[in-house]
Amino acid sequence: MDLHEDADKNTVTATFEVPGLKKGDVNIDVHDGRLVISGETKLSSEHEQAGYAVRERKFGRFSRTLRLPQGVKEEEIKAALADGVLTVTFPKAGVDTAPKRISIV
Repeated sequence: MDLHEDADKNTVTATFEVPGLKKGDVNIDVHDGRLVISGETKLSSEHEQAGYAVRERKFGRFSRTLRLPQGVKEEEIKAALADGVLTVTFPKAGVDTAPKRISIV
């Protein structure tokens, strides 16, 4: 996982390498201020080599959790999957997180 901050656009981009996975193999959930990326790898290949049948299988689950900045709404989170790279972008800080001055009465 790589995290990149774009100060000009006020966004954070997280990239995950998920080779061989499709959209349906990856889950993105938001719960209690946390972004959870999870999925399961089920890759299998077979070929013949020098008279032997070669079978390779790769199975496994993965999960990564990121703490979201305060005030980020679910609809502000964008995700895309292309060429085995999942890219998730969200605002660096929500609109409601600006400091507020309280006047004394």
